[in-house]
This record gives sequence, structure tokens and C-alpha cells, in this order.
Amino acid sequence: MSKRKEFLDSVHPDKVQDFLNFIKLHKDGSEPLDLAELVQELQSNQRVELWGKLSALVQHTLQAYPPERWITGLDGDSGDEMEVEVSAELKLTMAVLDAVTVVCTVSVDVIQDGDAYTALLDCAHMLNDIESSLPVSELPLQQAVRWLFECWWRRGLQGKEELGWTAFVVCLESTVTLKTSVRELNRLYSLKEVLLTVDFDSERGQYITSPLLQCFLSTNHIKREEGKRFLAFLFGWDVNFIRMIHETIKNQLQFFSKAVATDVAEIYFRAWKKASSPFLEEIESSCIQDLMQHALLLHRTSPVHPKVRQILTYFHKQKFRQGIDEMLHRLYKPILWKALKAANADVRANATLLFTEAFPVHDPGLSSEKVDELVQKQLDTLFALLDDPRPLVRSSAVLGACSILARCWELLPSTVITDLLKKILLQLATDTSSPDVRCAVFMCISMILDNSMSHPLMEKLLPTLKTSLHDTSEKVRVAFVDLLLKIKAVRAAKFWKVCSMEHLLARLELDSPSVSKRIVNLLFNSFLPISQPEEVWCERCVTMIQMNPGAARKFYRYAYMYTAPTNIVKLMLMIRKCLNACIQKTGDTADESITSNKENTSVLEDVLSVKDTAVMASLLEIVVILWRSVQKSLEHNQEALQYTTAKFASVLPEYLRVFQEERCTAPLIRLAALLPAASVPALRSKVMAQLRRLSAGSAVTLYSQPIECVCSWGQVSHILELVVEWLTEAAPLNPGEQSESDSRRVQFEDPSEAKPDLALDYLEYLLTRPRTRDCLLGLSLDQLTSLHSALGAWKAVLYSSLSECAAGAAVTETALRAFGLHARLSIHLQHRYPDGRDFLGSLAHCMDWVEKRVLPFLAAPGDDVSEQQLTLSKQIVESCLTLCRDALRVALGDADFNDHVLQLGSCVLLSEKGYTCVPLLLSVLSEVAQDGASRNTEAQEEQLCVTLRIVTNIFQKVLEVMAHRLRKDKEEGQELCCLSEDALHDFLLATQLASERSEVVSGVFSSLCAAVIIDISRTLQKLSHPEEVLTPETATDLPPLSSTIITAILKSPAVTRCFLSETASSVDSEAIDSIAGLAAVTHVLAVVRKTDKFKQDLKSIAVSVHKQILQHCSITAQGPAHTQRVVYENAVRTLNEVLMP
Repeated sequence: MSKRKEFLDSVHPDKVQDFLNFIKLHKDGSEPLDLAELVQELQSNQRVELWGKLSALVQHTLQAYPPERWITGLDGDSGDEMEVEVSAELKLTMAVLDAVTVVCTVSVDVIQDGDAYTALLDCAHMLNDIESSLPVSELPLQQAVRWLFECWWRRGLQGKEELGWTAFVVCLESTVTLKTSVRELNRLYSLKEVLLTVDFDSERGQYITSPLLQCFLSTNHIKREEGKRFLAFLFGWDVNFIRMIHETIKNQLQFFSKAVATDVAEIYFRAWKKASSPFLEEIESSCIQDLMQHALLLHRTSPVHPKVRQILTYFHKQKFRQGIDEMLHRLYKPILWKALKAANADVRANATLLFTEAFPVHDPGLSSEKVDELVQKQLDTLFALLDDPRPLVRSSAVLGACSILARCWELLPSTVITDLLKKILLQLATDTSSPDVRCAVFMCISMILDNSMSHPLMEKLLPTLKTSLHDTSEKVRVAFVDLLLKIKAVRAAKFWKVCSMEHLLARLELDSPSVSKRIVNLLFNSFLPISQPEEVWCERCVTMIQMNPGAARKFYRYAYMYTAPTNIVKLMLMIRKCLNACIQKTGDTADESITSNKENTSVLEDVLSVKDTAVMASLLEIVVILWRSVQKSLEHNQEALQYTTAKFASVLPEYLRVFQEERCTAPLIRLAALLPAASVPALRSKVMAQLRRLSAGSAVTLYSQPIECVCSWGQVSHILELVVEWLTEAAPLNPGEQSESDSRRVQFEDPSEAKPDLALDYLEYLLTRPRTRDCLLGLSLDQLTSLHSALGAWKAVLYSSLSECAAGAAVTETALRAFGLHARLSIHLQHRYPDGRDFLGSLAHCMDWVEKRVLPFLAAPGDDVSEQQLTLSKQIVESCLTLCRDALRVALGDADFNDHVLQLGSCVLLSEKGYTCVPLLLSVLSEVAQDGASRNTEAQEEQLCVTLRIVTNIFQKVLEVMAHRLRKDKEEGQELCCLSEDALHDFLLATQLASERSEVVSGVFSSLCAAVIIDISRTLQKLSHPEEVLTPETATDLPPLSSTIITAILKSPAVTRCFLSETASSVDSEAIDSIAGLAAVTHVLAVVRKTDKFKQDLKSIAVSVHKQILQHCSITAQGPAHTQRVVYENAVRTLNEVLMP
């Protein structure tokens, strides 16, 4: 029996295993059986017989084990034995369906004209019915069934609509929900015609709409070529669907990246290009023209605007394609020209960008005369836009005009080109009313230079812009230098003819880094030509120094950004050779490293001399600048570092001998600081000797470099010893051994050699700079303790100056500085050694000393206290409070330290002249409140409450002191209020934050509210004439104390809300029962109302005040000249304005 006969006989319910064996042999690549060939060899009647048997087999299989039981078989709800039997039956059913699917698939390809394949269609329909019921585990079978449907659709066989629909839906859903491959997108695109068989308004159409729209949200579809073709095709399904697509894209547009937005533009363009009526009209009106409207009307800050512009730009760039010009002309005509004349400047600016980008907007179908006329009108419009009164429009017009010139240079008449360039370069480049317009000119001229045909004319016009290098706006200068870089890059002209070298160097010396770095880039090849010998580099360096030494320093500071570190080191060594040659030429040297270098000859020998101090100093400075610029790179290349170090270490002593001028020694010391200490042994003693030789009052520049140098060598201990020596020699002799009766008499050694002021200068320099401070604090604790003790001994001098004026003004000033540095050093040491509390205790001791010894002198000048003593005591107190605040600010204090600070603050406030320290006290209170809130834990809750309660009490006392001072001396009180405003704001801000952690601080706002209401009500009660009753417009219209408080409050919305909340509580409690008090509240509401914020809070307070003030309506019975009646009526009027604005 032949294989064909055996195969036909096996397609029977009773011979299922034989049938499955045939399928197994077909799938086995090593077997020669190919069902496609076998079925193709069957005669027509045999194929019909085969398909009938397949249909019967599927019917029998599904009847024997229907889909309803498939889930049961998988769940295994039956017993163990039954479960095995059902599972086997399910497997057999799936195997039979898979085999039938394979045969059906190969049969589709061999169907010939005239074949009756009704049975095969029935078989496919049955598979279609059960496709959605197949178990998830049978994924290969599902894919095989879907492939059968796809093959059926591609052959265009009878019943393809139903089967194609299933394949299309399944493929679409998989591409939407999964990250599919290109192959899946190709399959989807091949099935696209299925969609045309479905009516948009039908049930199937509504079902498929959502997945189709999701494709426009999937970057997987948008970015791939296959996906773009499919998405563009969807525009041709139904006219109504186009609107849905467009709305979907618009809603998602702001979230698309620039690349994805470009892909979306391409999809729109493809859809438009392939569309025909009525789809074409719908795409143009609902999509493209709608995007045009949005590009005109959206604000530029909208996240959608740049994406809409990007899509339209894509269309504008396709103007060379047939039909684009006509379409743009037709769609822009009803909207663009109106927008160019709109009253809103933003709309005009947006329209300008679209108009110039699409220029010329014309219909190629018109006659040449009409096209020329239309283009001329558009050019006239462009000139009008360049004269627009709004800078934004002019800037946009400049951008547009430059883009038009760049694109259409060869098409425009020469007169138009000349007029446009003169307008831009001669007028708008010097537009004094707007730096944005000037900046736009220089940024956009670069576009014109991209067209090489513009270079001859631009070369003549560009020099007129040279003064713009000195524009007052930094961004304009940046844009101008960028233009010079562009000129240099495209070789449109010689940049030094546009702007002279002298001007460039002058600007390089003075300008900010953003401008200077660009100028360095511009001049780099001129002054550091890497392609030429190193001798030329050095010659160019000297040339720049001679032209402008400041610019030379700036140039070489940024030179490392534009070349390799190797070239920087080569230049350093070349400058060394040049210096050696100059020294050698004098013949006054015994250094073999200099005299033996015969190669140290250069053209520069003829023009340079060691006597040319300015050039020599500049060369030395540039060596230091270059070294510092590549210091990190050298550290990563130890071999290069050692070589460079050895070269400069060998000549440094000779340089110090030859170059004795101060301007030369400073860079030499900086250079020495870059070398290891071991390489310059002789220099160490010279540097320390220089520090010893300086006199008190020397400029910082004289000792800063030696100190930096010593620190870089790791020998800061020598400076420390010198400082301690000078402070100890000038301090009192054995202060610890003085008797109580002699404690106020201070004896001094002969201070002829000691320089305490200079010692303090050195110490202050060391503590101020992070690098030197780290070096100092890296010393041993014993060395630092000796310094700490030497500074502390000067308190005796300070007290002597305060109590008996025993020391002169200079010594007093020194003692005051030593006191401050002693406390500062205590803070640094406590931070360095946080385990103990010794140095924090030292600060506490200073506070006790101030409280007991200094505060008695903080009193009004009289018999017991002189003006000099008052001034010095105030300085000491302020210095102590400042340092305590700084310690709190860096979180060094603990709860005990905070309490100690608050105790000192209370004592200061209670002293007679303590009010002068109110601003500083408020700063201290801010830090205490903030520090307490940051340390708030359950274990410290009770301590925190106590601390914050003390803060509240002190603040209440501060308000009382300020109010008392205003009553005693109004002018002095007003000055105190003015000085306290910023500190009060900081305190309230810290208090507001602390109030979120503790309710104790709410008392601060109660005090504020009471102080403001009392202050204003007292002022109202003192009024004697009705015309004096006025509603305040701003905080400055309030009494001084209230003005200061309200101004500080209004700086922070959070603080304002806390204050209004407390005001509302006070009003609701009916604690304010007088007309003046309630009127004072209305004055506060009137001032806060001007901020246009807190409307609900204000209305809530106004309602309560209105209810209470109406209880005093009897005051209206008084005469119209009665002051309290006028106050009442004024308050009611203000409340009405708040409630009904």
C-alpha cells in the first residue's frame, strides 16, 4: 500500500495513533516524509476526501472531549486515578488538534482552482471556535492555529474574513501587550487589510478601537519601520478614527522624547502622503491644521509646544516633496497671517517662527508673477516683524530671517539680502532695549555662515560688530565669542579682523569663566600651536605676556581644557629653559644645571633679560598656573611628576638668588609649595625667616603664600610654634600666680620682638581656609592645647583693658581678637575631638567670664562706666554670642550647652544696654530652637520642652525690650527694629519648624500676636483727630514694632499661616474686647490681604472680628468727629473689603 493510501486511511477516529505517527515523522527533520509533498501529490478527489475525514475527525474529537472539560482536566478536581485518565485524554485531544492543524496548514498551500474545500473550511471554523478555549500550556498549538488563519487570509480563500479577523486581533493584542519583535510587527502589517473588512461603527470595530489606539502610545510601534507603516495605514481605516488617533497622540505628546516626536511626525507625513479623499481632507483639517493652531496659540513654556513645533518642522523640511508647498499654503492661509498681526506678542512670536520656517509659503500652481508678488509681501512682513515693539517677537524674527538667508541665499535678490543683513547687523545687534535680541543676533548669524555663498559679504559686514565683545550682558558676550568660534571654524573671515587681538585679550583678562573659556578656545591655536615646535609655544607665551599679562594668566589657567596634560608639562619645561637661558646670558651664575644646558638657546634671548622683571614674574606665575592645572594628572603619572619635580627643584635656588623682586618671589614660593619639602631643603628656613621678618599689619598677600608653602610641606607645626611664642611673649607674666588684689594689674614683657598681631593674622589665615585648617588641626593635641592656652591667657589683658583701661588701644584690639580666636579654636577642637567635653567646657567658661566680668560694663556711660568701656564690653559680648551661635549652627552643643547659652542671653537682655544685642540674640535663639528640634527624641522630649519654653520666655522679653526702647528713644528704637528684621524672620522660620515637633513654641506666635495688637491699638488710642485714622496699605504704614514683626512674618508663607492661626485663636477666644484691639486686627488683615494669598484664613478671621465689633455699634451714636467712631467705621469698612472683595 502506498504512503498516500496509508495516510488517507489513518485519518480516522479509530486510527488516531497511525495519524499521529505520520505527523511525528513530518515534524522530524531526519525523516524523509514531507506532508506538503504528500498532500500535493494527492489527486483532487483524494484531497476532498482527506479534508472530509479531517473535519469528521475534529468533530469526533471535540464530541468525545469537549472544551468544557479541558479546564476540569487541568485543575484535577477528581481523584488520583481519574485525574491520570483525564489528563491522558486531554493530551490525546490536543495532539489530534495539533495534527489536524498541521495538515490543514499544508493543505492551504496546495488548494487549486476548482477544488471543493468546504470541508477544510469547516475544519478551520471549528478550530477558530475552540482557539480561545485552548489551555495556556498549549502555546505551540495556539500559534499553529493562528498561523493557519494567516495562511488562509493570504491565499484569499473563501471565509477568509472570519479567520483573518481572529489572526489580526490576536496579533494586534500581542504586539500591544508584549515587547514584540520585528517579525510580529511584520505579521501585523501583513494582516492590515483585515481591518478594511470591519466597519468602524460595528461591534467588532468598537472592540478593536482601543487596542489600535494603544499602538500610538507604544514606542515599540512608533520607532520601528514596520510599526510606522502600520500606524500610517490606520489613518485610512475610517474618517472618524482619524480624530481619535490625533487626540490620543496630543494627549501623550508631552511625554514623548524628541526622537519619538520626530517619528510621530514621520507617521503623520506618511499618512498624509498616501491618503486620498475624504481621508486626506480629514488629516489636513483635523490633524495638521490643528497642530498649526496649537503651535500658534500654546505658550512657549507649555511642555507640548516644542513637540508640536517639532512635528510641523518635519513637514516644513519636506517642502521639496510634491504637494507639500500647496498644502502648507492652503492650511496656513486662514490662520497664519492673522496670527502675525495678533495683539498678543506670544502669538506673534510663535507665528513668526512658523512663517519663517515655512518660507516661502506659496502655491506652486500659481503663475510666476503671483508667486513673486506673494513672496515680496512675505519679505515685507519679515521686515515689519524685525521692527516689532516686543523683544520676543524681534528675537524670533531674527532667528527666522537668518534661517531664510541660510536656506535661500542664492534665491533671494542681492538687495533683499543686503537690507536684511544691515537690519540685523547694524540695528538689532545694538538693540539697547533688549539683550535677548542682541543675543539672538549673534546666535543666529552662525546659521548664515553655514552657507558658504554668504562668506564674501559677511566678511565685509562682520567687523561692524567688534564692540559687542564688551556688551554689558554676559550672555551676549558669550554668544558673540561663540560667533567668533564659528567664523574661525567655517573660515568665513579672519576672526582677529572682526575683533582685534587687543580687545580679545582685554576681555579675557576681565570676564567671567563662561566667556573667558571660550576666548581661550578661540585663541588657543594662536598662542599654543601644538603642531609647531615647543620653542614657538614659549615665544607666543612671551608675546601674550607683553600684550596683556593678566590675559596671559587667564589663558594658561584654562589651557589644560583644550590640550593633553603632556603638552602643558612640555610648555612648563620650555619656560624653564627660557628662564635658564636668560640667567645664563647674564653670566652671573654658578649653577651647573643652568650653565651646562647648551640647548637653552632661543630666539627669545635677543628680546628677554632677567632685568625685565614684569616678564620674568609673569613667566614664573604661568609655570605655577600650568602646574596647578595638571596637578591631578601628574599625581596619576608618578614618573612624569618625579621628572618635572627634579627639573624645577634643581633650578629653584638659583631662581631665588637671581629674582629678588617681590613680584618674582611670590610665584617662586608658590612653585616651591608644589615641590616636596625634601627637594628644597634650603628654602624651608628662608620661608620661615620671611614669616618672622614681616611686621604687624602686613598685607595678606605677603604671608599667604609662605603659609601655604609651609602647609604643603607638612611643616605647619613651625608656624604654630612661632604663633605660640609670640603670643606667650606678649601675654602677661605668670597670670596664674597673681594675687587677687593684683588681678587687675597686668605686666608685660618687652614686646619689641614679639608680634602678637601678626601671630593672630597667621592663625586667622590658617583657620579660615579649609586646606590650611586641616593641616593645623592635624597636629597633635598637645601642640594644639598649647596654642589654646596661649590664646586663653589674653583674657586677662582684655579684662584689664575693660576694667582699668591699663592697656593701649592696639593691645586691647589684639586681646579682643585673641579672645575671639580662642573661642573659634575651641569650636574646631571640639569638632575634631568630639568624645570629650573639654573644649565645650572652655566655651562655657568663656560665657561665665562674660557674664560675671563683662556684663556689668554693658551699661549707660556715667560715673562708673565710660564710653570706651561700654564699646569694648559690647564688642566682647557680641563676639561671644556670635561664636556660641556658630557652635550651635554646626550642632556641637548638647542640652547643657544650650541652657548655658540661653542663660547668657537672658543676662545680656537684662543688662542696661543689652538691647543693642537684640539682633544677635534672635540669631542665637533661632539656632537653639532649630538645634533642639533636630535632636527631638522620646528620651529628650522633656528636656526639649524645657529648652523651648525658655526660648519662648526670652523672646517675650525681647519684644518687651524693643517696645520699651521705642517708648524711651523712638529714633534708636526704630533703628533697632530695622536691624532686627532679618534675624526675627530667621527666628520665626526656625520656630515654625520646631512647632511641628513641639506645641511649646506656639507661645512665640501668641507673643507676636499680642505685641502687634497692643502696639497698633495703643497707636489708635492716641489719635486725636479723625483724619489721622487711615487703613494701612503696606507693613510700613504700621507702627515701627508692628511693621518689623509683620514684615518678617510675611517673608514666609508657613510663618504667616502660623501667625494667622494664632490670631484667629485670639479673636475666637474673645480676649480682644475693645474697639481699638479689634481695629488693630483689621489693620493686620488689610496688610496681609495685599499679598493676594491666605484668602480663606483672612475671611475666617474677618467673620469672627465682624461679629464681635458689631457689639460696639453703639459708638456710632457719637458725633462724626469722634475719633473712636471713625476707628470703628474704618474697621468695619476694612472687614467688608476682606469678606466681599
